[in-house]
Amino acid sequence: MTDLRTKEAIRYLGYGKHAVDEGTLGLISDSFRDLEACAAAKSIYRIFECEHTGENELQIGKMNITSRSLGRNLKGCGSVVLLGATLGTGVDLMMKRFSLTDMAKTVVLQACAAAYLEEYLDQLQEKIGEELRQQEKWLRPRFSPGYGDFDIHHQKDILKMLDTAKTIGLTMTDSYMLTPVKSVTALIGISDSDEKCHIKGCESCGKTDCIYRRN
Repeated sequence: MTDLRTKEAIRYLGYGKHAVDEGTLGLISDSFRDLEACAAAKSIYRIFECEHTGENELQIGKMNITSRSLGRNLKGCGSVVLLGATLGTGVDLMMKRFSLTDMAKTVVLQACAAAYLEEYLDQLQEKIGEELRQQEKWLRPRFSPGYGDFDIHHQKDILKMLDTAKTIGLTMTDSYMLTPVKSVTALIGISDSDEKCHIKGCESCGKTDCIYRRN
């Protein structure tokens, strides 16, 4: 039986419902083994108050956001978790090394690193959720800059609010791309009610023809 991280890697590779050949499955297995050896996952998170200041307008700490999709995601939330996470520079260096000698391995490694990071984030969110449930508070699905109409320029605000350069070595380029590459920033709404929210990352995105979309 294919495990969850392998299924996620296959999804990132764009196979959809098509069968995956044994050679690719072997590359996926090797890539996860390589990632286990070189990844140095780090994260930081802090909780900030969230105020709904107008229609589709939010204030989180000193960050002012206009976003219909994020506003819907955070409806009823009076506070949010801001987080940053990275797999570290070792993963970037490994992918660069393989890109010079083995492009097939590089493509699979990219997909596996994305799945590996998502798995790490899921575990982190579960840990935060367990702590908050003791206070009778519950988490919404995480939401990242660049998702829906949540402007990617807020990447800079989140990095500053978490001081990620000093805490976990996470920075960004002038074009708002994170470095190390396999890194994420995100918001997670904190609610006083245990709502069965089914809005996952892909399902909240309007790009319905994306090959990476979850079914």
